[in-house]
Order: sequence, then structure tokens, then C-alpha cells
Amino acid sequence: MLVFDIIGWSGSIMVVIAYFLLSAKKIKPGLTYQLLNLFSAILMAIGLFPYNAWFSFALQVVWALIAVFAIVKIKK
Repeated sequence: MLVFDIIGWSGSIMVVIAYFLLSAKKIKPGLTYQLLNLFSAILMAIGLFPYNAWFSFALQVVWALIAVFAIVKIKK
């Protein structure tokens, strides 16, 4: 379980960093921000999976799908 904890914590830290960078105007709400959202959601979902925390797992899946939608929209 330690590996899943490390992966989940990495995702949690990444989403906070993304939000901080956006709030501090170090990045724009564009591709970089959405990629950080996508990867952090994936990492958190992986970290949640073995704990059967399905409501949080589902939230991360939706978060990742929203990020994918935004990335596709930015790329067009």
C-alpha cells in the first residue's frame, strides 16, 4: 500500500502546485495547467484505488476527463 500512498500524495501535491502557480500568475489557465490537472487526477485516482474510496476515485476520473476535454479544446 505504501506505493499507492506515495503515488496518491504525489498527485495531491501536484494539484496544489498547479493551483498555486495559476494563482500566482506563474502559468496561464492553458495547456500546462490542464496537463498538471490531468496527471494529478490520474495519480490521485491510482492512489485511491486500493482503498475502495469510490466517491473520491470517481471525482478524480471526472477531473481527468475535464482536463482531457480542455486539452483537446486548447489543441484545436
